[in-house]
Amino acid sequence: MKQGQDRVIVLGGGVIGLCSAYYALKRGLPVTVIEREAAGGDNCSMGNAGMIVPSHFIPLAAPGMISKGLRWMFNPESPFYIRPRLDPALARWAWLFYRHSTPGHVERTRELLRDLNLESRRLFAELSEDGDFGLEKRGMLMLCKTAKGLDEEAAVAAAAREIGLEAEVVDAAGAARLDPGITMDLHGAVYFPQDCHLDPARFMAALRRRVLDAGGVIESGVEIGGIETRDGKVVALSGKGRRFEGSQFVIAGGSWSPELLCQAGLRLPLQAGKGYSLTLARPPELPRLCSIFVEAKVAITPMAGSLRFAGTMEVGGLDLSINPGRVRGIVKSVHGYFPKFREEDFAGIEPWAGLRPVSPDGIPYLGKVPGLSNLIAATGHAMMGLSLGPVSGRLVAGLLTGETPFRPIERMAPGRFS
Repeated sequence: MKQGQDRVIVLGGGVIGLCSAYYALKRGLPVTVIEREAAGGDNCSMGNAGMIVPSHFIPLAAPGMISKGLRWMFNPESPFYIRPRLDPALARWAWLFYRHSTPGHVERTRELLRDLNLESRRLFAELSEDGDFGLEKRGMLMLCKTAKGLDEEAAVAAAAREIGLEAEVVDAAGAARLDPGITMDLHGAVYFPQDCHLDPARFMAALRRRVLDAGGVIESGVEIGGIETRDGKVVALSGKGRRFEGSQFVIAGGSWSPELLCQAGLRLPLQAGKGYSLTLARPPELPRLCSIFVEAKVAITPMAGSLRFAGTMEVGGLDLSINPGRVRGIVKSVHGYFPKFREEDFAGIEPWAGLRPVSPDGIPYLGKVPGLSNLIAATGHAMMGLSLGPVSGRLVAGLLTGETPFRPIERMAPGRFS
C-alpha cells in the first residue's frame, strides 16, 4: 500500500504509537498507524493499572532488585519470575540489568524519570480538558504491611523530596483519613499527591478517536514482518501482502519491536514482562485513591465504580498464556491489606494479561535508530507505558519535525547498548 513520500508510518497501536501519531498530526504531518490487533482490540495499554506516576522516579534496575528476584524465583505465586531458557538475548539482557542495578545508575537517571512523568502528567491534564477519560488527580498511596516496608518507602519519600517531588509518610490512621472509603490493615503508608489515575480503556478509545478525527489513518489487523532500507533510510514496512511507504517511520511495537529493529541493524536488549489484572465490577468497598501494596507489588485502581488489581512481572518471551499461580498470588494478597475483601470475590473473574516491554536499565528507548536517519524507536517503557504515553508521543513528534526536546533525552537513545 503506497502511502506517499511525506507520510509518517507509525508501527504500533498501543499508547506510545497512538500518542506519537496524535502529536505528529497536531504538527500537520500525515500519519498512518499500523496495529497488529483488530480495530480497537486489546493490547498492553488496555488492561493495566491506569496510573500516572511521578512517584516512580527509581528505575526498575535498582539496588536490591537482583536479590529480591532470586528470592522470588522459586515461589510460583511471587510477583517476579524469569522463565529459564537457553536464549542469548535473555542472557545479554540479564547481564545488563545486573550491571545497572547500582546506586550510581539511580542517581544518574532519577531526574530524567521525574521530568518525563511530570511533563506527561501535565499533558494528560491538557488532554482531559477536551474529553473525559476518567482522569483523577487525587494522588497515590504506597500501602505498607510491615515496619520494614514502611522504612524502605520512607527512604524513597525522602529521595523524592530531594528532587522536588511531594511525598508524605503517614501512619495507619493517616492513611485512613486520606482514603476513608476503604478498610485497610496497615503499618503505615507513603502518600504521593502528584500521582493520578484514569481508565486506560477509555483513554485509548478517546486517543484513537482523536487520531482519526485529525485525519490519521489506522490500519488494523496487520502484522508487519519486514523493513526495507536503502541508502541509509527506511523506505517501507511490509507484511502479509501489505506494503507501507513513507518518509519517516516510528517503531512503537512494544515487546514485538526488537525483531524488526534487528532487521534494521539494531540489536535492542528488551524482554517482554507479562503482567496480569483482575477487575471487580462490584467490589465490597471502593477506595477513592489508587494505591500499591508495597510488599506484594500489586497495584489497585478505582475506575468508575469498578476496582482493578494488577501485578506481577513474568519474563518469559512473547507468551500471553495465563499462569494461574501468578494470578493466585495477586488474589491472595488482597485480604491482608483490604480485610473486607475475600478470595471468593474474585471467583469467575477472567484475568487479563499483557506484555510490557522492559529495557535492562529501566529507561525507555526513544530516539533515532543509528544508521537510519528516518527511523525512530519508541519502546521499552515497562510498567510506565501509560504514564509516559503523552510525553513520549510529543517527543517522537518533535524528533519528526526537528524540534529541540523539553529536556535532554540522550540517556534514552536506542543505540546506547550497541
